Amino acid sequence: MANLAQALDQLTIEGELYEAMDDGAVTCTACGHRCLIREGKRGICKVRFNQNGKLQVPWGYVAALQVDPIEKKPFFHMLPGSDALTFGMLGCDFHCSYCQNWLTSQTMRDSAADVSVNYIQRISPEQLVSYAVRSGAGVVASSYNEPLITSEWAVGIFRLAQQEGLKCVYISNGNATPEVLEYLQPYLVGYKIDLKTMQDRQYRKLGGVLDNVLDSIRLANELGLFVEVVTLVVPGFNDSTDELMDAGHFIASISRDIPWHVTAFHPDYKMTDPPPTSIDTLVRAAEIGQEAGLNYVYAGNIPGRTKEYEHTICPNCGTHLIERYSYVIQSYRLTGEGTCFKCGTKIPGVWTDSPENVRIGGMGIPRPVRW
Repeated sequence: MANLAQALDQLTIEGELYEAMDDGAVTCTACGHRCLIREGKRGICKVRFNQNGKLQVPWGYVAALQVDPIEKKPFFHMLPGSDALTFGMLGCDFHCSYCQNWLTSQTMRDSAADVSVNYIQRISPEQLVSYAVRSGAGVVASSYNEPLITSEWAVGIFRLAQQEGLKCVYISNGNATPEVLEYLQPYLVGYKIDLKTMQDRQYRKLGGVLDNVLDSIRLANELGLFVEVVTLVVPGFNDSTDELMDAGHFIASISRDIPWHVTAFHPDYKMTDPPPTSIDTLVRAAEIGQEAGLNYVYAGNIPGRTKEYEHTICPNCGTHLIERYSYVIQSYRLTGEGTCFKCGTKIPGVWTDSPENVRIGGMGIPRPVRW
């Protein structure tokens, strides 16, 4: 029986995000690493590889597929109360010590590793979109692993999802290139980007470059995608007042209307030394975002304990427009035009034109897809 690495090499097609060199090498443009990949070699992500002068990329499987509340992504200005059929493959182009994606990407390429192919589910874009329609999802999301490195697969799904009237979004580390963002732009309405730190030295420890992420936030916004930014606040890593203020000022320099989510860290995987983010630290981070000029700042991962920072509040009159507890909408008072019902201020985002149908209450629990 083939192991996982062998099986995944069969589940590939020729990619679109690359440039062929005269000597048989290729330059991949799916992420900011821009790997120069020689014949028979792989990129940093390990899932894109050069075969006979052509870049082979993942296709035709998922490692995770379930129906999630859109708030879990987190998107707070993207059809609140709706569900997102969320799919993911394997691999990442970063090596964050609190996340298992990089280990997965490397382990499955170890010739000695005998990992069962049962770890993946073969599926077609048509089947996946059919699941989305049958589940009643309003959104299709690429997440779990780093979606940039499997962008051709995502676009294959998104083309069909659009035909069914579904909205499509990315949940990404933001290590993008102009080429991949322009490739995705016709199919996406929303792009969630992690801004992990404002220090390039710290970003390089994670396998990235700060400027690549800052440029992605800027370009995604210029391309008309609705951008939401998330910062996981890790004690001793990125939680200083100066760094949080730098992050807030940068986001506000692009647009004061970009929502910024500051979320709580908990020890996980290989990062077990820092303590969990305290409530006081999370609230302080949110207050810093407001002081930096942002209109919409949210504090997540500690439901009900971060003052008003779970709710969407009109920046003009202070009215509570969307109240949340964790992933559950408690009240929704935007108009069908996406404006404050009280003062008429336009609230940026992607909103339903039928606010009376927004799901209020309910469990807000992710639902695995049944094969």
